[in-house]
Amino acid sequence: MVTNDATLVALKHYIMEQVAKLAWEDDINKESLDRLRYEISPGPVAQYRCCVYKEREITEQRIRLSLAQNPDPTSDSKNIVQVIRPACEECPLSSYTVTDNCRLCMGKACINSCRFGAISINDRRTKIDPSKCKECGMCASACPYGAIAHLVRPCKRACPVGAITYDEYGICNIDEEKCIQCGHCIHSCPFGAIGSKTYLVEIIRHILAGEEVIAMVAPATEGQFGPDITMQSLKNAFLEMGFADMVEVGLGGDMTAAYESLEWTEAHEEGRKMTTSCCPAFINMQRQHFPRVFEENVSSTVSPMCAISRYLKKTHPGCITVFLGPCIAKKSEANDPTIPDNADYAITYGEFTSLMQSRGVELKPVENDYQEASIWGKRFASSGGVAKAVLECMKERGEDTSGIRLVQVAGGEACRKALTMLKAGRLPEDFVEGMICEGGCVGGPSKHRTEMEIKRAREGLLKKADDRGVLDNLKNYPMDSFSLYRDGHMDEKPVL
Repeated sequence: MVTNDATLVALKHYIMEQVAKLAWEDDINKESLDRLRYEISPGPVAQYRCCVYKEREITEQRIRLSLAQNPDPTSDSKNIVQVIRPACEECPLSSYTVTDNCRLCMGKACINSCRFGAISINDRRTKIDPSKCKECGMCASACPYGAIAHLVRPCKRACPVGAITYDEYGICNIDEEKCIQCGHCIHSCPFGAIGSKTYLVEIIRHILAGEEVIAMVAPATEGQFGPDITMQSLKNAFLEMGFADMVEVGLGGDMTAAYESLEWTEAHEEGRKMTTSCCPAFINMQRQHFPRVFEENVSSTVSPMCAISRYLKKTHPGCITVFLGPCIAKKSEANDPTIPDNADYAITYGEFTSLMQSRGVELKPVENDYQEASIWGKRFASSGGVAKAVLECMKERGEDTSGIRLVQVAGGEACRKALTMLKAGRLPEDFVEGMICEGGCVGGPSKHRTEMEIKRAREGLLKKADDRGVLDNLKNYPMDSFSLYRDGHMDEKPVL
């Protein structure tokens, strides 16, 4: 799969794999990590950067990310998404630049349109002084040749909430009060200067300590590794690495849909509007940028990841739960202290493959005879899947859903617009299903293949699922023994 950081992904995964190998050997220390740094960049000639010393510094900071630490050892940041400062380089400081299309025309529309004196005449074309430019764009609009280009740095373009700015040296800064931890900036950077904290070492330590570590696999996973890799294939791989068990988080989708549907029914009767609570980046957007909407409109039902974690912690006291999916924001949800008994750790597909390689484990085709979720829970991962599952639960209870109006929004800009309309009291629909990633979780920032490849493989796998209903499926589980509310309370537990 081609990404902006394609040539750096292999290096990033290699570092994670080697750090994981050291963890399996219980050999994480300064000496072993220094050896790894010099092994990756032995010198004297640099392989990726301008010099071997810069390579080693960047490698050291990537190693720190692989240890779930901040790249900068002096930083006390709690953010999952982090900037590797020495890797951030060579992006243009000015958003507007004059191209070779400039004809030095006599009208000088660009100069006349600039109110800040930022444009002057060079020998062959006009030029823009970045220290004076206010990035208003008037010069680009005025140029009759379209000779002034608007160059938005890729990390800034990818951020849906304007959390990325730059210091006086052009180094990327992330405003943690704005950042919703979606991770879209990570693969947009062509220099690999943005990454996320990784928790493989901690997971390995729990396994080596003999603790019961249980994997929880996201609904988006089916299709990520091709048409022949089933949920049973993944379960076998986890067991081979030392995990105690694996559970399909599509079952958590069933749980979330069942309880969120009760909230929808109540809200619809009272004339209240609601937003879904499954996408952690969408929740972060509401909490940080639309706090009134978060307080008044968001569903109080937990995400499928949290639902399965609570189920496992109730039925397997003391277990450690590890979520696998394409989502960076799930790491922030796992770290959220306001949601008790959530997943202990969340890892991405790239981290999962690095973990397998560190143990010499491979995914092998296995017959698709393992299923814990209904097809509705499995389809939670696609845009519209949550709303369809909720409506299905209402229908299974015999409720009339014909009068319900809902809007399904996917992508940061679409989510922001819907929440803005809701905040202003101008949203016509009753319910908002929001997912920050285009196409839903399947198109998450850490997806393993292209969306088209995933879709083809996924549909083939989902066609083999049986036709069990959501509510009938949940009768097989102790739903009255754990909470499906975000704050963990058990009061007035609804009966499914």
